[in-house]
Amino acid sequence: MIDLFNLSGKVALVTGGTQGIGLAIGMVLAKAGAKVCVNGRNEEKLLSCREAFRKEGLDVYTLKFDITDENDVDKGITEIEREVGSVDILINNAGIIKRIPILDMPVSDFKEVIEIDLVATFVMAKRVVPKMIEKRSGKIINICSMMSEYGRKSVSAYASAKGGLKLLTKNMCVEWAKYNIQVNGIGPGYIATEMTGALREKGNPFNDLVMSRTPAGKWGTPEDVANAALFLASKASDFVNGHILYVDGGILANFGYVKGENEI
Repeated sequence: MIDLFNLSGKVALVTGGTQGIGLAIGMVLAKAGAKVCVNGRNEEKLLSCREAFRKEGLDVYTLKFDITDENDVDKGITEIEREVGSVDILINNAGIIKRIPILDMPVSDFKEVIEIDLVATFVMAKRVVPKMIEKRSGKIINICSMMSEYGRKSVSAYASAKGGLKLLTKNMCVEWAKYNIQVNGIGPGYIATEMTGALREKGNPFNDLVMSRTPAGKWGTPEDVANAALFLASKASDFVNGHILYVDGGILANFGYVKGENEI
């Protein structure tokens, strides 16, 4: 059973993996034996990432490149192939969100979110998949969102990108499954990270909403998402393909339930 989750000898690349969910995923994969590479855009955050891995007694290879630029991606992946090895596990985690109502959002902002949250996944996968095809083996995990399923106010660009990412994941599966490449997504629910710190403060209406509407009655942790990524990166998921795994405490299964309400 342990061998099912053993990633020894595998090279894993996590984009935007310097903090939060991406950092947790990288660490879990490293603990399972993978040689982990982390991409980012900020040198200070890459340094902080290396320090976080070091404190856990783990190795990590960090590098800076623009995931939306084909030439820069090619340079970055070429460096990884030279210094670490060809990528066996690709985690497309990097993303941004801009909370702006549709009528107020500049077209340039909408395009930027689409480029980073959707187009970059296309660019990254195109670069690493040929080697996976050669080896007849590979795992691609795209970090989707609950916004792949429903809309919310002021997140039109993010929801559009994540909805597109869900379908891109399925199309990648259809084209590459015959090469023993599994392409799946993870849709995190509301996760307790540095970015959601202010939202989780007691008395914040959004925190009250999450706590009441999530059947589990709590926020998730980055490790909850990372453990799902380990499953999808391992042999245990070799016949799971084109699937979006929602790690959300049951919120998507819920319709209007508020904790403490009389059950009907």
